Formats: sequence, C-alpha cells, structure tokens
Amino acid sequence: MSSMHQDLRASLRVRTVWISDLHLGTPGCQADALLDFLREVECETLYLVGDIIDGWQLRRSWYWPQSHNDVVQKILRKARKGTRVVFVPGNHDEFARRYVAHNFGGVDVVEDCIHETADGRKLWVTHGDLFDGVIQCAKWLAYVGDAAYEFTLKVNRHLNRLRGRLGLPYWSLSRYLKLKVKRAVSYVSDFEEAVAREARKRGVHGVVCGHIHHAEIREIDGVLYCNDGDWVESLTALVEHAEGRLEILDYSARSDVHRLIDRVKSGRVLAPVEDALS
Repeated sequence: MSSMHQDLRASLRVRTVWISDLHLGTPGCQADALLDFLREVECETLYLVGDIIDGWQLRRSWYWPQSHNDVVQKILRKARKGTRVVFVPGNHDEFARRYVAHNFGGVDVVEDCIHETADGRKLWVTHGDLFDGVIQCAKWLAYVGDAAYEFTLKVNRHLNRLRGRLGLPYWSLSRYLKLKVKRAVSYVSDFEEAVAREARKRGVHGVVCGHIHHAEIREIDGVLYCNDGDWVESLTALVEHAEGRLEILDYSARSDVHRLIDRVKSGRVLAPVEDALS
C-alpha cells in the first residue's frame, strides 16, 4: 500500500470530538463507517450529542445487528482507556434523560454542558430538539415525519448500492432534498437562529448541537453556531484541534476511499488505487 493510503489509515489526533444522530437501532445507521472513524480518532473528550440510540425505531421493530453492538463496545472501550465520554441525550433517546447526572461504564450522562476550547471559548453543548417546534408542539407529526424519513433512507440505500456497483461515491438523497426544498431550507435556518439566540442568552461564545442532520459552522449575530451533522446521511463529526480550531470532518469521502482500498486488496478492483481516485 502506498504512503498516501497509509496516511488515510493513520490516526486522527484531536483534542475534542462531537458526534450525534448515530441512530443505532435503525437500518439507516452507517455503523461500519462510524466504527472505522472511532478506530481512527484519538481525543481527550468525546461528546455524544444525542440520538445515539433510536428508541423510537426500536419501539416499532427491533433492529440491532452486531455492527451496532460493536460501536457501543468501541465507545465504552475508549472510556475505559481514558477518553472522557459525555452523553447528551436527544429526542430519539429521550429515555436516557431520566439518568442525567449518572455515569455508566465511564460515560457521563448530562442534560447539556459547557465545553471550554483550548483558546478559551465557552461552547454550550445541547442536542437541540428543544428548539424544534414540531417536537415541542406536535410530537405526533414528528413521528409521522420520522416514518417518512426512514422511507427516504431506504430508497437512498438501494440507490447507493447501485452507485457502488457503478464505482460512484456515496450520495445522500435526503440531504439533497433538505437543501433544495424551500420549506426544509427555512426550517433549518429557523432552527439555527433559535439555538444561537439561546446561546447568546446564556452568555457563551457559541453552541454545538445536532438534531437536524446538517453539519455547519457559521456565525449567527456574533454567536458561533456549530452542528456536528449525523451518521445516517452525511457521516460528519465536529472536532477541536489542539490549538482550539474547530473543523467539520466529512468522513463520507474518506469512507469511499477505504472501501476502494479494501476492494483493491481483495482483488475485486484491478486498476491501481491512484488511477481510480484521479
């Protein structure tokens, strides 16, 4: 394997990692890519910013393959080896909110918290569902929307299996719709502004959240708004580097390269990886 591809397998060493919306317990969870990411990343603190386990889906029908168990075990192993792991429950794993202020296997469960970056900025960490009008005012509608979303993800999985056979990279249908449908764009913008307003009221420099599956770092009226995305559609994480710089890692492209390398090693692709990536 060339040095370029050895670098792709190298560890990601950062100060802090935020991930959310894993939705373990659903077919849409991209557990294999998530497990690869957790194996590569090394950090002092790992924040699980809600919707880690999808209790809504598990109540409808049980789905828990070995890969989902492997993800949980990997997180617990990180906690045992010294990584500080903090779990902020979301609406899909709201059952965990009854265990706030408890520690399970080295994982601290909190309602929300403040993170201080290496350069002294204070960031409020919350899942964000409390600022979703649908969740708060019409939870039944949220359940309907969740079922429709699951259908979209099912279509997306079939589409991407076909794209994979054609050698094309992963593409998210649901993310495309969010960016193109006017009402969806308005919903995302309203959510971001509501969360930023609350962060300003709390007197912090910024906020880190999840919930809407839309990774973003931007300033809203002087408040730093950060959303770490998800591991169903975008395969993204928010990281803090040693000096305090924040960055969104898009793991989807990296995951595509990993799959290509594995295919080359197994003999399923005969062309050199460098040619395939050019």
